[in-house]
Amino acid sequence: MPRYYVIVNPISGRGFAGRSLPVLEAELKKYRLDYALVMTERPWHAADLAEQAAKDGYAAVVVASGDGTANEALNGLMRARQQGYDKTAMGQIAVGTGNDFAYGMGIPGGIEVGCRILGEDYRRRMDVGLVKGGNYPEGRYFGNGVGIGFDAETGFVAAKIRRLRGLLLYLIAAIETVFIYYKAPTVQLVYDDQEITQASLMISIMNGRRMGGGFFFAPQGDPGDGKFDLCIAAAPGWLRIFGLIPYFMKGTQATQKEVKMGHARKVVATAVNGTLPVHCDGETVCYKGDKLTIELLPAQIEFITQKPAA
Repeated sequence: MPRYYVIVNPISGRGFAGRSLPVLEAELKKYRLDYALVMTERPWHAADLAEQAAKDGYAAVVVASGDGTANEALNGLMRARQQGYDKTAMGQIAVGTGNDFAYGMGIPGGIEVGCRILGEDYRRRMDVGLVKGGNYPEGRYFGNGVGIGFDAETGFVAAKIRRLRGLLLYLIAAIETVFIYYKAPTVQLVYDDQEITQASLMISIMNGRRMGGGFFFAPQGDPGDGKFDLCIAAAPGWLRIFGLIPYFMKGTQATQKEVKMGHARKVVATAVNGTLPVHCDGETVCYKGDKLTIELLPAQIEFITQKPAA
């Protein structure tokens, strides 16, 4: 049996993944990787494929995709894990729009470097988050992070913008969102032994480091440290939002009075006034939620990533 089960989402990266299939296969062969390759055909197909691959005994499921397909595959591997099939690792070749999931796991964008990392086969354990609420009362797993508020709305806007990829896409979407979403909901946030109730522009619960292709909500985030990094932004005036964006791009938002950082293993967010737009790993959890519970599950999955620097 081939060692690697490679799942390609042909529409990832605005179709870049599908157009790059010949290059992908050439690089997989260049590094003498023993693999089977399959393409997704529908939403949640990657989850079903990953779950079955784990049951079939593949050593690793590798997604050639962006954040959404990586999230689906992670959910499939976690479903298999619940059934006792817990030996299959995960990897990613980052060819998507934002590639934030991969970035948090130490995977640079690009096919050649992604295949080289697979060939080196260095692994580390990753924590996995579980968000319950909205469209997923039973829960959806995530690897990079959950966004509540402004960044979720930005993702919804970005999904409607064609042709662009990466940071530029999300920067333009963020600017558009300022004019759409500036009345922040009042949120009661309970995390570990702390509680905050305030009008919140944005709440980010991070396992990785960034979202939106280059906004560093958790500049020191580590997906294997056993805790979430929290970034909680109170609601400023809408002109002030423009002033905050550069700080999030540099990861220095903690220097601003509207922003509070923290750590937690469990977070409960409840809308006191208004509703909660929510995403996890860039995928919609809900447009108008009322309560979310987010928990960290430590050291769940082996992930194939770069070797640490000497």
